[in-house]
Amino acid sequence: MNTEIISFAAIGLVLIILGLVTWKKQTTVFLHSYHYKKVKEEDIPAYTRLMGIGQIIIGAGFCLTAVLKLFVQGPFSWAFLIAGLAAGLPFIYKAQKDLNGSWF
Repeated sequence: MNTEIISFAAIGLVLIILGLVTWKKQTTVFLHSYHYKKVKEEDIPAYTRLMGIGQIIIGAGFCLTAVLKLFVQGPFSWAFLIAGLAAGLPFIYKAQKDLNGSWF
């Protein structure tokens, strides 16, 4: 098996697990403190939900890319990664902008 495929699958699984823990346990332990330092205590559940969902979607994009790379090589094999980033980053952006006040 190709190391690229294994790496993409591993990164995806780690992101999915981190996203689930962040969301379901409402914890910021896996995030840099400057990303959530302006988040109000009452906004932590909404913030961790959005951040977790964003991480899960991006992780799913990595995993699906790994699966696709088993069957397809070339530019099309990156489609799920690009789609995962395009779908997941808006959740993270919304959490940062609306609940933290800025990206950093």
